[in-house]
Amino acid sequence: MSFPWARQYEPKNGLTKFLDEKLPLPRLVYNAVGAGYPVPRNLSYFWNFGVLAGFFLVVQIVTGVVLAMHYAANAQVAFATTEHIMRDVNWGWLMRYAHANGASFFFIVVYLHIFRGLFYSSYKAPREMIWLLGVVIFLLMMATAFMGYVLPWGQMSFWGAKVITGLFGAIPLVGEPIQVWLLGGFAPDNAALNRFFSLHFLLPFVIAGVVILHIWALHIPGSSNPTGVEIKSESDTVPFHPYYTAKDGFGLGIALLLYFALVFFMPNALGHPDNYIEANPLSTPAHIVPEWYFWPFYAILRAFTVDFLIVPAKLMGVIAMFASILLWFFLPWLDKSPVRSGHYRPLFRKFFWFGLIPAMAVLFVCGGAPAEEPFVILSQIATAYYFLHFLVILPIVSSVEKPEPLPYSITEAVLGSDKKVVKGENTSPAV
Repeated sequence: MSFPWARQYEPKNGLTKFLDEKLPLPRLVYNAVGAGYPVPRNLSYFWNFGVLAGFFLVVQIVTGVVLAMHYAANAQVAFATTEHIMRDVNWGWLMRYAHANGASFFFIVVYLHIFRGLFYSSYKAPREMIWLLGVVIFLLMMATAFMGYVLPWGQMSFWGAKVITGLFGAIPLVGEPIQVWLLGGFAPDNAALNRFFSLHFLLPFVIAGVVILHIWALHIPGSSNPTGVEIKSESDTVPFHPYYTAKDGFGLGIALLLYFALVFFMPNALGHPDNYIEANPLSTPAHIVPEWYFWPFYAILRAFTVDFLIVPAKLMGVIAMFASILLWFFLPWLDKSPVRSGHYRPLFRKFFWFGLIPAMAVLFVCGGAPAEEPFVILSQIATAYYFLHFLVILPIVSSVEKPEPLPYSITEAVLGSDKKVVKGENTSPAV
């Protein structure tokens, strides 16, 4: 994003001048997250979650590299090396708890980031590529988290791997060969553990690469904002630093307080007790359940209980589970409303807060509950509404609703309708 009023980087001494000429990294940082990057002046704390997601990705990479130094991807000793890390490695317990709970916090801030994007229609032009890359990041996160959950080789790790890879067996003709290819055999064992460990180590760096593309795509049109109104003048913006570095720093501080409270006082609250039992292929747990961040999609998978003509229920569940995420790729074209912000879309707002959010909440609860009534019927109702919302309700609402009047500019939304300020005649930044 280029604005004529953006502050320009000026090297201050010989070293910075040399770097600016040979390797302009300081200029890149200054233009990306410094005073040279103007951003809308009305961003709320809902715009903190991207920075928080980036922070927790770094936490996962750093702690994961340390854990990999002490872990052995062998079915005979994987569980023992996990206990070795917890009991014998200096600060190993902290690394493992930080890594396990860091994954949960990573998903928490990403889910909040996604819901903010859905409410404020961050997927609309000219920011389609930002949204599409974000969905790719989410899919990579899901794959990475699943393979990481297998590595401790506890009961839930083993049976989770067996159930999830068994989903591919539902695909006609090629399903079973794909399943055997994924596992390197007919059941989770050494080959599967080695493959999952290798990919679990590699994929975070792939995610980091896509995050760089995501940020790059963001800097082309610039940040969205709660009004959905594009920047019209200098008075609509403030420099990213120091205004939003301070705001992001405050949000990060709150997130770290919650994160450290979980790591130090409730480190196993989001885990499953069965995963502290070594994997036993001859003993099936009473209730196989994935990590909490997979629950809504697991509920969608289990919502299909009856075969439809020649299509097995299991196959329909697999298709629906993957489709529930893949349909996000089409949101920029499903939502036809010219207005972005949900604040100015009264009908959309009702369906979002009283339809989509409750449906997702029900899917979260049902995904972690046993596959019995009333959870099965609730998950079926919530799944039906989830797909109806995106494929039917959203296109219709975006075509028929009458939006509320938008402010002329970001400045008007913040400071009122002072004509001099709105037209940019008063350009002094205010916070």
